[in-house]
Amino acid sequence: MQFGQTQQQPITSAVRAVLDGVRDMATIADLLFLERWEMQPSPGMGNVLRVAQIRRANPQLAAALRAELASR
Repeated sequence: MQFGQTQQQPITSAVRAVLDGVRDMATIADLLFLERWEMQPSPGMGNVLRVAQIRRANPQLAAALRAELASR
């Protein structure tokens, strides 16, 4: 995956591991959004709904991401 195309790098090892095999730019953007939101939630119903949808589609990643961030 070419992270330079997304303008962002994954910060957590949980997201980095999942993104290793992802080629779809929309999926990459969603997972990076989830990571950033878990680190610093932003207001807005649209953001909350987007995060909820990404979590439902990736429950194992969401749990791993929250656990990793909690251990920091």
